[in-house]
Amino acid sequence: MKRLKDLAVQNRLKVERAENDLTQDQLAKKIGVSRQTINSIEKNRYVPSTILALKLSELFKKPVNKIFTLDEND
Repeated sequence: MKRLKDLAVQNRLKVERAENDLTQDQLAKKIGVSRQTINSIEKNRYVPSTILALKLSELFKKPVNKIFTLDEND
């Protein structure tokens, strides 16, 4: 098993947002965060909390692991 520091979280948030015709600001307002938070998640600068990931999962009606995945770095 890889060590935590060797794992990165990838996401499809930008794709999900586009498929649902939402701006970063609109998505942020729907889940109660700032637009900057959405931007940081999309650019893989910020890994969302479990609660935030679940809110996104519920909003997009997809399992969390269809939006966020672990990427093992070599």
